[in-house]
Amino acid sequence: MSELHKFIFDGLPVRGAIVRLTHAWTEILRRRASNPATGPYPAPVAAMLGEMAAAGVLMQANIKFHGALVLQIFGDGPVKVAVAEVQSDMALRATASVMGEVPEDATLSGMVNVHNQGRCAITLDPKTRFPGQQPYQGVVPLYGDQGEKIEDLASVLQHYMLQSEQLDTTLVLAANDKVAAGLLVQRMPVKGENNLEGSMVSQANEDEIGRNEDYNRIAHLAASLQRDELLTLDVDTILRRLFWDEKLLRFAPEDGAGGPHFACTCSRERVAAMIRSLGREEADSILAERQDIEVGCEFCGQQYHFDAVDAAQIFQDPMGLPPGPASVQ
Repeated sequence: MSELHKFIFDGLPVRGAIVRLTHAWTEILRRRASNPATGPYPAPVAAMLGEMAAAGVLMQANIKFHGALVLQIFGDGPVKVAVAEVQSDMALRATASVMGEVPEDATLSGMVNVHNQGRCAITLDPKTRFPGQQPYQGVVPLYGDQGEKIEDLASVLQHYMLQSEQLDTTLVLAANDKVAAGLLVQRMPVKGENNLEGSMVSQANEDEIGRNEDYNRIAHLAASLQRDELLTLDVDTILRRLFWDEKLLRFAPEDGAGGPHFACTCSRERVAAMIRSLGREEADSILAERQDIEVGCEFCGQQYHFDAVDAAQIFQDPMGLPPGPASVQ
């Protein structure tokens, strides 16, 4: 069962979380592998996507955002785009578009940053938007200050946290074909002496970067966690081994229906709206070549079919719902 554990260090401005995605992650891989048009992900792509899924859960849990957190990597390698989306109820989905050969030993830059054009985008899309409100998006490159390529996703996201929130963050991520897992430790937002504040960005946060000795000590311990340990050890063992000398206060674990779980927000209605946006002429040209319009969801693999009668209803009654099954949840 996939699980999320959040904790704080008693009396210290440091918080953390650890996630283990099991069924939620293997379901994503199973659906991809069962798609005859694509087949399974190459192992390096699956590992990258699993790390993205784990990181997305940790980031969503950390900011408590009411809406979708979308973590996206796009660039100039054989993997054109990879996306992990996590809703506020911890429903998650992930997909990647592979357009070329991916060697078994491919690195992050070899997959998405061959010519240093790769980017990582984090989008916060509110569940309910005010009129004219647009999703917030932050973008960071996949290279360092000297133009050097970054070869691990954790370093990219740590840079994003430092840039967007002015908060020191340590991330350890790992994934294989059974588990996608991550550990996050972060200095909590502060303003003034001993006064924790919920603001995302402040001058006080920036002034504290790299200076808090308690965070630096705990971050050093967290960074010692090996990827194999993260994938194979249970949460209790990991926390005990890393922080045995710290006073840890743990929240109730989030698992089952209330924890991280696979779900897709695609629906027949959304696909119908997409076909409507193409226009009647384009839809008719597709139907002239084949018996129906077939659209597959990149996230869950669900296939939607619209024949000539379905298409006619879409354009005849824009507000009506096309025949067929309802949304896939």
